[in-house]
Parts: sequence; C-alpha cells; structure tokens
Amino acid sequence: MGRAARIDTGFALELERRRSQELEEAYYDTVLRLTRASVYKDQETGAHIQRVSHYAKVLARHLGWADEDQVLIFRAAPMHDVGKIAIPDDLIRKRGSLDGGDRQVMESHTLIGASLLEGSSSRLLDMAREIALTHHEHWDGSGYPHGLSGDQIPISGRIVMLSDHYDALRSRRSYKRGIDHESTCRIILEGDGRTSPAHFDPKLLAIFAEAHPEFDSIFEQYKDESQR
Repeated sequence: MGRAARIDTGFALELERRRSQELEEAYYDTVLRLTRASVYKDQETGAHIQRVSHYAKVLARHLGWADEDQVLIFRAAPMHDVGKIAIPDDLIRKRGSLDGGDRQVMESHTLIGASLLEGSSSRLLDMAREIALTHHEHWDGSGYPHGLSGDQIPISGRIVMLSDHYDALRSRRSYKRGIDHESTCRIILEGDGRTSPAHFDPKLLAIFAEAHPEFDSIFEQYKDESQR
C-alpha cells in the first residue's frame, strides 16, 4: 500500500471514529431529554437521577470496569425509570400501598421503558434498555417483571438496583421520611423484613459494605433542596 493510500485509509478511519462519537453524543442527548420527561412525571428529583449515576459508577469502578464502561453506565443509569412517563400521574403520586391492579400497572414501567429503548445499535441505549427492564429484579428471584435470579440479571441492572434502593431509602418523599446513612446501610446489609440482603448480588453487596462511605459522600454532595 502506497503512502497516499495509507493516508486515505487513516483519514477514513478517523472520520468514521468521529462520526461514531458524534452519534453516541446524540444518543446521550436523547437519554437526557427522556430522563427529564420521566422526572416531571414522578416525585423523584433530578438530584436523585444524578446520585444514582454516581453510585453506579462507584460500583463499576470497584468491579474493575474500564473507564469507558464506567462512563457508559453513568450515562445509562438515569434511564432506569423512563417507563414511568406512560404511568398515570395519580398512580405515581398515590400515597400508601398499592393494590394488586395498581401494582401491576406500576410494575409495567420496566417493560414500557425497555420497549422505548429497544432496537438501537448504540451501546448506551442498549445498556439503558437492560437497566430499565431489570433494575427491579432481585438476586433471589423475588423481583419483577420476569422473576429473574442470579446471573440471569444483567450486571448493569444489578448495579442500578442496589444504587436506586440506597437512594430511595435515604430520600424524603411526601409519604415518608428519609433515613440516615447508617440505618440505610443496616437495612441493605442486614435486612428489615421488607428489604433482604438476598435481593442483592453478593459481590456488589460486599463492595457496598466497604465502599458505602462513598455513597454517603455522593448523597451529601448532590443533595437536593427537599433533603436539606
């Protein structure tokens, strides 16, 4: 291959790389816009979304993920509840426990979110689809929508499940008080009758047991006005 041909080939590869990067940034812009739509529907805040992304990145780092993949889950995690944009407002804001019919509708947000995100060649949207579908599955098979267990659950879903659960316990809502960091850790690591350690990937639970101060730091750093 001559020098001119090598230059042309190198230019073409660089152009393709730039186009791929620009396309991924466009996908990320879509993620951010859909995330804002889901936040408007729910009582959860933009700060909650931000915190879950940071927790997920902490867990991925402790798992030894490459920097690129840590960024990927950081960007995909905010989409975990995007399916709630199709759930009736009165049901999302309902106080107290849900009856069987209401619970079934609420739990469908996982299937709806996955449907909204499927069919893309983007690694970002593919991971976001995995997370939307599986972030309520439990390691012991007691979660939803499909009752998956163990390694049947994608690691991205397992990571965001723990991250989201930590933040949900700590966050104040109109129907509940927020819980302090120490109590939240005790619930996750020891259980409280509703939450069980068996719900979580044991490897992630072991990481959390060591890295939980990072979670507390993230919560305090990105605390929204309702938590102050």
